Amino acid sequence: MPEKSSVFDMIGPVMIGPSSSHTAGVVRIGRAALKILGGVPDEAEITFYNSFARTYEGHGSDRAIVAGLLDFKADDPRIKEAFDHASKSGLKYHFRSVGNASTLHPNTIKLHLKKGGREVEVIGESRGGGMINIAEVDGFKADFTANLHTLIITASDVAGSVGFIATVLAHDECNIATMSVSRKGKHDLACLVIEMDSGLKPVTLAYLQSLSWVKQIVYIPDIDR
Repeated sequence: MPEKSSVFDMIGPVMIGPSSSHTAGVVRIGRAALKILGGVPDEAEITFYNSFARTYEGHGSDRAIVAGLLDFKADDPRIKEAFDHASKSGLKYHFRSVGNASTLHPNTIKLHLKKGGREVEVIGESRGGGMINIAEVDGFKADFTANLHTLIITASDVAGSVGFIATVLAHDECNIATMSVSRKGKHDLACLVIEMDSGLKPVTLAYLQSLSWVKQIVYIPDIDR
């Protein structure tokens, strides 16, 4: 009698399964959140919404998100044993489910992550075919795909700051693909999310971080590399 296949047999360099949104996309959301946090979290509260809330166990999305938080790629065979690897690495996680959140995408995950003294909240959407959208970071609208090099800058809402940052990136010969800005309120904290075709030099990142009105910078190279 042939061995039964699990949902994780569908994860590989070529996705042949019927539900990549519940597997590969979920892994990529986890990896993007890990990059935002700056490393494998000590603790993770993971909330599945809508269709994910009903299917995350049966489709293996629970293992997939934990695997992503461990920085496993979508074709990593260790995904099947993600819970065991999490235990060995010291990652503590807790799952929640919310079945009817009408304002959210059908395949939405919210991650509340802690590592040392750092804490972040990330909302991600799995759009199908392994494609994702990181919708929010710490309450700010983000809307980036993690397919490109991404820069997230939290700063004071200073006049001319967006243009200044764009000029700095241009001097680094960096081509901006998308840019979005959200803020808490006028002259309050703002969040600038920039997707770029190429990476940034360390000296450019250090310069941006040195600006008095910049509170925090997160730089995420293409997560699939």
